[in-house]
Amino acid sequence: MAHIKENILHIQQEIEGLCNRIGKDPREIHLIAVTKTVDADKINEAIDNGIVNIGENKVQEIMNKFEQVDHVNWHMIGHLQTNKVKYIVDKVQMIHSVDRIHLAEEINKRAKQINRCIDILIQVNIAQEETKFGLDEKDIYDFIEQLEGLQHIHVKGLMTIAPYDDVPDRVRIHFKRMKQLFDEIHNKNIKGVEMHYLSMGMTNDFKVAIEEGANMIRIGTGIFGERNYTEK
Repeated sequence: MAHIKENILHIQQEIEGLCNRIGKDPREIHLIAVTKTVDADKINEAIDNGIVNIGENKVQEIMNKFEQVDHVNWHMIGHLQTNKVKYIVDKVQMIHSVDRIHLAEEINKRAKQINRCIDILIQVNIAQEETKFGLDEKDIYDFIEQLEGLQHIHVKGLMTIAPYDDVPDRVRIHFKRMKQLFDEIHNKNIKGVEMHYLSMGMTNDFKVAIEEGANMIRIGTGIFGERNYTEK
């Protein structure tokens, strides 16, 4: 049985200790509890113990749990099909996995219909893995240009999923490149594009991600324990 309260405290202590060592403010690190396959009671327990952001991989899970979960910020962190945007556009605070113009256009259209602006992150497949979604870094600026005029979405940063490795330091190169890309885009001062959040790092590698510039991390196993899937 997962000891959720103790796990959250442990993660928070690790973040604080790491930030103190490298000269960062731990309050700038946004912790997202990944709730894939986690039932509403355990999510509410996590919320009772300080979690304010939860991330779901699947639209159906958001729909199933939304009314059962206490007030919290919902993040869509998994691959999102265009035809399912309509089901979550009124529920989520941020969509992390935007990597196609048709998806961005659909989010914009659905958000406009309910008079909302949705914060999004651009997903980058920084390691060019065939099994992962996300833009190739060489295509990011073209993609950003295509977003111009979509007034009901706000680009707030970048997201990536690094390759899983038992030795997290071996994926440092990918986190480092993401931070370089993040800074490059920020320095260009592109209209309508803000680089506030760099979402990268999971249970296995979040400390390396923070060292390299992540300010948003996605932790599932580290909070809720092992589940019936491998968090990668």
